[in-house]
Amino acid sequence: MTDTTPAAEGTDTLTRLEQEGEIAADYLEGLLDIADLDGDIDMDVEADRAAVSIISDSTSRDLQKLVGRDGEVLEALQELTRLAVHRETGDRSRLMLDIAGFRARKREELAEIGAKAAEEAKGTGEPVKLDPMTPFERKVVHDAVAAAGLRSESEGEEPQRRVVVLPA
Repeated sequence: MTDTTPAAEGTDTLTRLEQEGEIAADYLEGLLDIADLDGDIDMDVEADRAAVSIISDSTSRDLQKLVGRDGEVLEALQELTRLAVHRETGDRSRLMLDIAGFRARKREELAEIGAKAAEEAKGTGEPVKLDPMTPFERKVVHDAVAAAGLRSESEGEEPQRRVVVLPA
């Protein structure tokens, strides 16, 4: 008989996400070897998704090649890594990849943008439309707006989809 209590389901989810992280780490280590780049792989589980980071102790800018302009290469590598996980598990992955702290820095910037937009919407009583963003960027802004006590929604079609912060 299988244990389907919430605690058991949480353990199963954690185990599945850790497995995703392991598969992703193996894939990314192979990629680093092929590209002859130095980097360490760090794995974690954050907000019900596997989180994998490539970090480097050196001051070398080598890992910046894997980030690309505005994170374009990072986004592509994340999709390839998700496909590698899917190939092994058969399940769709929501894995989040960070390289050289790019996403962590971007998350801080976006949280600040969301907080400022929330303040503007509170002050003017008018909706505030932000520039188009990726799904990752919109999620961070939505979270920051919610933390400021306001609502936000996304409008438009990719790649022009944007966050609109709504006044109270």
